[in-house]
Amino acid sequence: MKQFHVDRSLCIQCAECAKDCVFGLISMESGYPVLPADKEAVCIECQHCMVVCKPGALSILGRNPADSLSLAGRFPDKKQMEILIKGRRSIRRYLPDPLATETIDELLKITAHAPTGVNSLGVEFIVVEDPRTMDAIRRETLEALQDLAKRDAIPEDLCVLKQMVPLMEQGLDPIYRGAPHLLIASAAEGVPTREADVYIALSYFELLAASAGIGTTWCGLAKWTMADLAPHLLRSVGVPENHDVVYMMLFGKPDVQYYRTVQRDQDAKIRRLVK
Repeated sequence: MKQFHVDRSLCIQCAECAKDCVFGLISMESGYPVLPADKEAVCIECQHCMVVCKPGALSILGRNPADSLSLAGRFPDKKQMEILIKGRRSIRRYLPDPLATETIDELLKITAHAPTGVNSLGVEFIVVEDPRTMDAIRRETLEALQDLAKRDAIPEDLCVLKQMVPLMEQGLDPIYRGAPHLLIASAAEGVPTREADVYIALSYFELLAASAGIGTTWCGLAKWTMADLAPHLLRSVGVPENHDVVYMMLFGKPDVQYYRTVQRDQDAKIRRLVK
Protein backbone atom coordinates (compact mmCIF):
# COMPACT_ATOMS: atom_id res chain seq x y z
CA MET A 1 0.00 0.00 0.00
CA LYS A 2 1.27 3.48 -0.94
CA GLN A 3 -0.62 5.11 1.98
CA PHE A 4 -1.84 7.91 -0.27
CA HIS A 5 -3.77 10.36 1.88
CA VAL A 6 -5.23 13.81 1.26
CA ASP A 7 -6.27 16.16 4.06
CA ARG A 8 -9.31 17.76 2.47
CA SER A 9 -9.31 20.55 5.04
CA LEU A 10 -5.98 21.72 3.58
CA CYS A 11 -6.31 20.70 -0.08
CA ILE A 12 -6.92 23.69 -2.40
CA GLN A 13 -7.94 21.43 -5.32
CA CYS A 14 -5.20 22.82 -7.60
CA ALA A 15 -4.54 19.38 -9.18
CA GLU A 16 -0.77 20.03 -9.22
CA CYS A 17 -0.17 16.54 -7.82
CA ALA A 18 -2.12 14.96 -10.67
CA LYS A 19 -0.35 17.09 -13.29
CA ASP A 20 3.10 16.23 -11.92
CA CYS A 21 2.62 12.45 -11.63
CA VAL A 22 5.01 11.02 -14.22
CA PHE A 23 2.67 8.17 -15.19
CA GLY A 24 -0.57 10.08 -14.69
CA LEU A 25 -1.72 7.75 -11.92
CA ILE A 26 -3.45 10.38 -9.80
CA SER A 27 -6.97 11.37 -10.80
CA MET A 28 -9.25 14.11 -9.49
CA GLU A 29 -12.52 12.79 -8.10
CA SER A 30 -15.08 15.29 -6.79
CA GLY A 31 -12.30 17.86 -6.96
CA TYR A 32 -9.81 15.96 -4.80
CA PRO A 33 -6.79 13.81 -5.80
CA VAL A 34 -7.05 10.04 -5.62
CA LEU A 35 -4.54 7.25 -6.31
CA PRO A 36 -6.64 4.27 -7.46
CA ALA A 37 -5.65 0.98 -5.87
CA ASP A 38 -5.27 -0.71 -9.27
CA LYS A 39 -2.59 1.83 -10.25
CA GLU A 40 -0.49 1.71 -7.10
CA ALA A 41 1.84 -0.96 -8.48
CA VAL A 42 3.01 1.45 -11.21
CA CYS A 43 3.95 4.18 -8.72
CA ILE A 44 7.75 4.68 -8.57
CA GLU A 45 7.54 6.34 -5.13
CA CYS A 46 9.20 9.58 -6.26
CA GLN A 47 7.05 11.57 -3.79
CA HIS A 48 6.58 14.41 -6.30
CA CYS A 49 2.88 14.49 -5.49
CA MET A 50 3.71 15.29 -1.86
CA VAL A 51 6.38 17.90 -2.46
CA VAL A 52 4.49 19.77 -5.20
CA CYS A 53 1.54 20.28 -2.84
CA LYS A 54 1.89 23.85 -1.60
CA PRO A 55 -0.33 23.60 1.50
CA GLY A 56 1.10 20.20 2.51
CA ALA A 57 -2.24 18.47 2.24
CA LEU A 58 -0.97 15.27 0.64
CA SER A 59 1.07 12.47 2.13
CA ILE A 60 2.28 9.20 0.64
CA LEU A 61 4.28 6.21 1.88
CA GLY A 62 3.46 7.25 5.42
CA ARG A 63 5.50 10.44 5.05
CA ASN A 64 4.48 13.63 6.82
CA PRO A 65 5.01 16.64 4.52
CA ALA A 66 5.81 18.73 7.60
CA ASP A 67 8.97 16.66 8.04
CA SER A 68 10.36 17.75 4.64
CA LEU A 69 12.81 20.64 4.35
CA SER A 70 11.30 23.87 3.08
CA LEU A 71 12.83 25.10 -0.21
CA ALA A 72 11.64 28.69 -0.44
CA GLY A 73 14.65 31.02 -0.69
CA ARG A 74 17.09 28.33 0.42
CA PHE A 75 18.79 27.21 -2.80
CA PRO A 76 22.32 28.55 -3.41
CA ASP A 77 22.27 31.27 -6.05
CA LYS A 78 23.81 30.96 -9.52
CA LYS A 79 27.07 32.69 -8.60
CA GLN A 80 27.58 30.44 -5.57
CA MET A 81 27.05 27.37 -7.72
CA GLU A 82 29.42 28.73 -10.37
CA ILE A 83 32.18 29.17 -7.80
CA LEU A 84 31.57 25.71 -6.34
CA ILE A 85 31.68 24.02 -9.77
CA LYS A 86 34.67 25.99 -11.02
CA GLY A 87 36.50 25.97 -7.70
CA ARG A 88 36.40 22.26 -6.84
CA ARG A 89 39.69 20.56 -7.61
CA SER A 90 40.97 17.00 -7.74
CA ILE A 91 42.83 16.71 -4.45
CA ARG A 92 46.12 14.84 -4.75
CA ARG A 93 47.49 15.60 -1.28
CA TYR A 94 45.59 14.48 1.81
CA LEU A 95 46.09 14.73 5.53
CA PRO A 96 46.27 11.28 7.14
CA ASP A 97 43.62 12.07 9.76
CA PRO A 98 40.38 10.17 9.06
CA LEU A 99 37.03 11.91 9.07
CA ALA A 100 34.55 11.20 11.83
CA THR A 101 32.09 8.40 11.09
CA GLU A 102 29.24 10.83 11.69
CA THR A 103 30.60 13.16 8.98
CA ILE A 104 30.89 10.34 6.44
CA ASP A 105 27.41 9.05 7.28
CA GLU A 106 25.93 12.52 6.80
CA LEU A 107 27.63 12.95 3.41
CA LEU A 108 26.35 9.58 2.19
CA LYS A 109 22.86 10.08 3.61
CA ILE A 110 22.51 13.32 1.66
CA THR A 111 24.12 11.82 -1.45
CA ALA A 112 21.43 9.12 -1.40
CA HIS A 113 19.05 11.85 -2.64
CA ALA A 114 20.87 12.01 -6.00
CA PRO A 115 18.50 11.19 -8.88
CA THR A 116 18.33 7.67 -10.29
CA GLY A 117 16.54 6.31 -13.35
CA VAL A 118 12.85 5.60 -12.63
CA ASN A 119 13.68 6.26 -8.98
CA SER A 120 15.34 2.83 -8.71
CA LEU A 121 17.63 3.96 -5.87
CA GLY A 122 20.00 1.14 -6.79
CA VAL A 123 23.37 2.76 -6.08
CA GLU A 124 25.32 1.11 -3.27
CA PHE A 125 28.45 2.36 -1.54
CA ILE A 126 31.35 0.63 0.11
CA VAL A 127 33.30 3.11 2.16
CA VAL A 128 36.74 2.58 3.63
CA GLU A 129 36.98 4.46 6.93
CA ASP A 130 39.88 2.76 8.74
CA PRO A 131 43.38 3.94 7.66
CA ARG A 132 44.70 0.42 8.31
CA THR A 133 42.22 -0.93 5.79
CA MET A 134 43.38 1.69 3.30
CA ASP A 135 46.97 0.56 3.87
CA ALA A 136 45.93 -3.05 3.24
CA ILE A 137 44.26 -2.01 -0.02
CA ARG A 138 47.44 -0.21 -1.05
CA ARG A 139 49.50 -3.36 -0.41
CA GLU A 140 47.06 -5.60 -2.26
CA THR A 141 46.97 -3.17 -5.19
CA LEU A 142 50.75 -3.17 -5.44
CA GLU A 143 50.91 -6.95 -5.27
CA ALA A 144 48.27 -7.25 -8.00
CA LEU A 145 50.06 -4.80 -10.29
CA GLN A 146 53.42 -6.45 -9.68
CA ASP A 147 51.94 -9.79 -10.70
CA LEU A 148 50.24 -8.33 -13.78
CA ALA A 149 53.42 -6.54 -14.84
CA LYS A 150 55.51 -9.68 -14.34
CA ARG A 151 53.14 -11.63 -16.60
CA ASP A 152 52.98 -8.75 -19.09
CA ALA A 153 49.21 -8.82 -18.55
CA ILE A 154 48.60 -5.07 -18.44
CA PRO A 155 47.05 -4.04 -21.77
CA GLU A 156 48.58 -1.25 -23.79
CA ASP A 157 45.69 1.13 -23.22
CA LEU A 158 46.32 0.87 -19.46
CA CYS A 159 50.11 1.01 -19.70
CA VAL A 160 50.14 3.94 -17.26
CA LEU A 161 49.61 1.34 -14.53
CA LYS A 162 52.98 -0.21 -15.34
CA GLN A 163 54.56 3.10 -14.38
CA MET A 164 52.88 2.96 -10.99
CA VAL A 165 54.71 -0.19 -9.88
CA PRO A 166 58.24 1.23 -9.38
CA LEU A 167 56.82 4.33 -7.73
CA MET A 168 54.81 2.25 -5.28
CA GLU A 169 57.83 0.05 -4.61
CA GLN A 170 59.66 3.21 -3.56
CA GLY A 171 56.97 3.90 -0.97
CA LEU A 172 55.09 6.51 -2.99
CA ASP A 173 51.32 6.41 -3.38
CA PRO A 174 50.51 7.56 -6.94
CA ILE A 175 47.14 5.77 -7.00
CA TYR A 176 45.54 6.52 -3.63
CA ARG A 177 47.44 9.76 -2.94
CA GLY A 178 47.63 9.19 0.77
CA ALA A 179 43.87 9.59 1.09
CA PRO A 180 42.42 8.19 4.32
CA HIS A 181 39.17 7.09 2.65
CA LEU A 182 37.96 5.33 -0.47
CA LEU A 183 34.39 5.29 -1.77
CA ILE A 184 33.40 2.48 -4.15
CA ALA A 185 30.09 2.99 -5.94
CA SER A 186 28.30 0.11 -7.63
CA ALA A 187 24.89 -1.11 -8.69
CA ALA A 188 23.48 -4.58 -9.18
CA GLU A 189 22.65 -6.14 -12.51
CA GLY A 190 19.09 -5.27 -13.38
CA VAL A 191 19.24 -1.67 -12.15
CA PRO A 192 18.05 0.03 -15.35
CA THR A 193 20.45 3.01 -15.48
CA ARG A 194 23.16 1.84 -13.12
CA GLU A 195 26.13 3.46 -14.87
CA ALA A 196 24.54 6.90 -15.09
CA ASP A 197 23.16 6.58 -11.55
CA VAL A 198 26.62 5.95 -10.10
CA TYR A 199 28.26 8.84 -11.95
CA ILE A 200 25.49 11.19 -10.82
CA ALA A 201 25.75 10.04 -7.20
CA LEU A 202 29.52 10.51 -7.10
CA SER A 203 29.18 13.94 -8.71
CA TYR A 204 26.74 14.96 -6.00
CA PHE A 205 29.06 13.53 -3.35
CA GLU A 206 32.00 15.48 -4.77
CA LEU A 207 30.23 18.84 -4.74
CA LEU A 208 28.71 18.22 -1.31
CA ALA A 209 32.12 17.28 0.07
CA ALA A 210 33.71 20.40 -1.47
CA SER A 211 31.06 22.59 0.18
CA ALA A 212 32.11 21.05 3.52
CA GLY A 213 35.85 21.59 2.95
CA ILE A 214 36.46 17.89 2.21
CA GLY A 215 38.62 16.93 -0.76
CA THR A 216 37.85 14.27 -3.35
CA THR A 217 39.55 12.59 -6.32
CA TRP A 218 37.93 10.58 -9.10
CA CYS A 219 40.27 7.59 -8.92
CA GLY A 220 40.41 6.01 -12.35
CA LEU A 221 43.71 4.26 -11.59
CA ALA A 222 42.07 2.34 -8.74
CA LYS A 223 39.02 1.54 -10.84
CA TRP A 224 41.13 0.18 -13.71
CA THR A 225 43.21 -1.91 -11.34
CA MET A 226 40.49 -3.31 -9.12
CA ALA A 227 37.57 -3.58 -11.51
CA ASP A 228 39.19 -4.14 -14.89
CA LEU A 229 42.45 -6.00 -14.23
CA ALA A 230 42.28 -7.61 -10.79
CA PRO A 231 38.62 -8.16 -9.85
CA HIS A 232 39.63 -10.37 -6.94
CA LEU A 233 40.44 -7.09 -5.21
CA LEU A 234 36.77 -6.17 -5.40
CA ARG A 235 35.80 -9.39 -3.69
CA SER A 236 38.34 -8.65 -0.95
CA VAL A 237 36.56 -5.38 -0.13
CA GLY A 238 33.11 -6.94 -0.25
CA VAL A 239 31.68 -5.89 -3.61
CA PRO A 240 28.97 -8.43 -4.58
CA GLU A 241 29.73 -10.47 -7.68
CA ASN A 242 26.54 -9.35 -9.42
CA HIS A 243 27.48 -5.68 -9.12
CA ASP A 244 28.98 -3.42 -11.75
CA VAL A 245 31.59 -1.16 -10.16
CA VAL A 246 31.36 2.01 -12.16
CA TYR A 247 33.83 4.25 -10.34
CA MET A 248 35.74 4.99 -7.17
CA MET A 249 36.47 8.19 -5.30
CA LEU A 250 39.14 9.14 -2.78
CA PHE A 251 38.20 11.60 -0.08
CA GLY A 252 39.47 13.17 3.12
CA LYS A 253 40.88 16.37 4.56
CA PRO A 254 43.02 18.16 1.95
CA ASP A 255 46.67 18.88 2.64
CA VAL A 256 46.54 21.71 0.11
CA GLN A 257 44.54 24.92 -0.33
CA TYR A 258 43.61 26.58 -3.61
CA TYR A 259 42.87 30.30 -3.81
CA ARG A 260 41.28 30.84 -7.22
CA THR A 261 39.65 29.04 -10.10
CA VAL A 262 41.54 27.75 -13.12
CA GLN A 263 41.00 29.42 -16.51
CA ARG A 264 39.95 27.19 -19.37
CA ASP A 265 41.14 28.07 -22.87
CA GLN A 266 38.20 26.33 -24.48
CA ASP A 267 34.51 27.09 -24.18
CA ALA A 268 31.86 24.41 -23.93
CA LYS A 269 31.50 22.29 -27.06
CA ILE A 270 27.96 22.93 -28.21
CA ARG A 271 26.08 21.74 -31.27
CA ARG A 272 22.68 23.35 -31.63
CA LEU A 273 20.07 21.21 -33.27
CA VAL A 274 17.81 22.85 -35.82
CA LYS A 275 15.28 20.89 -37.89
